[in-house]
Amino acid sequence: MRIGIFENIMTPGGHEVEFDRILVEELQKRGHEVSFYVPQDFQFSFDYKVPTVRLGGDTVSYTKVSGLTKLLYSVKREYNRQKWYAQLYEAAYRRDIDALIVPTSTYRYLRALNKNILRRSSVPIIFVLHGINPKEAPKFLKEAKKLLPFKNIRMVVLTFVNHIFGHQLPNVYPIYPPAYVARDIEFTPAVAEKDVLTVGFFGQYRREKRLRDFLEVYVKGHYTRRVRLLVQGATMHPEDSEDFEQIISEYRDCQDIEFLHKGLIGAEWQQAIADIDVLLMPYSAPRYLYHWGGMLFTAIGFHKPVIASDDINPEVFAKFNIGMTFKSGDMADLQQVMEKFINGYAENFGGYAEGLREAAEKFSPESFAHRVEAILTGEYHTGKGK
Repeated sequence: MRIGIFENIMTPGGHEVEFDRILVEELQKRGHEVSFYVPQDFQFSFDYKVPTVRLGGDTVSYTKVSGLTKLLYSVKREYNRQKWYAQLYEAAYRRDIDALIVPTSTYRYLRALNKNILRRSSVPIIFVLHGINPKEAPKFLKEAKKLLPFKNIRMVVLTFVNHIFGHQLPNVYPIYPPAYVARDIEFTPAVAEKDVLTVGFFGQYRREKRLRDFLEVYVKGHYTRRVRLLVQGATMHPEDSEDFEQIISEYRDCQDIEFLHKGLIGAEWQQAIADIDVLLMPYSAPRYLYHWGGMLFTAIGFHKPVIASDDINPEVFAKFNIGMTFKSGDMADLQQVMEKFINGYAENFGGYAEGLREAAEKFSPESFAHRVEAILTGEYHTGKGK
């Protein structure tokens, strides 16, 4: 099939870019031709090496806007979305593509779709939602029900259950998300004992991740083996950058803690993950109960045991022995769990290795692409293996 990917979210890197790579590269492996459809001013942060079609209408960013200006931007974005949808309908009508994927959607995309001719598309279209929280669920289900008469419109929700808060619809496909794997470096995933255990804290720096609280707990820990901490943080706003630099200054004298204040992408990102032994996810937020964790699925793909808050995809930890969790927001419990994990690593790493192998197989990018393909062709049946 000739599969188009409609991308309209510009990011400097991160899991959005890697998710698109999974779609492109894994669908290509299955013999499909892949192309991108993007707004005319869209700037890629990664070269996917596939054809690109530019659509009329510019991207709209909410960065540094609020109040009435944000409302006006929202109206402009909705107007542009309607234009993009109409152009995508024409591409499908001309048979420039045999199928279309919208890789990052929300109920707002579906609300706009219900007002647009694209809902009558002559080719199958998948809208991917990366999780739905309780507040969004009624809005999503309302729009999904309106789309039931349009058989080529299919919603994929990345989740660990086979329903949306108890509801099942024939045009909604709950499926597992994919693990992120090394694509640009030579790397064989393995879990092993080391003389010095390197633990890593990665990702975009935001205050909600409570880095200060975590570092205070970490340095108070009593460890019976040598351990080293790597803290990588990418910042997008000046206030975040200043705060992160202040944290680095506060812990400058801690010789076993290394800070890396920069964004990582592609091979550099993959090598940084490959070089650590354990991945730390000490941040807590209710949304992690409903949205799959990009860092967790990076850990699974790279076979890295984890220490994580118990509100990060608890269904995964219930099925696979991939590390340890602590009570969300409880710094005292985090300290106890870190000490237990680090001090007992030599005795337990074999069990983590087996759990990560099983999880990586279950959530493999290849399996994910197979499910997406089956949904596009109409051969996928919910409940017969996610």
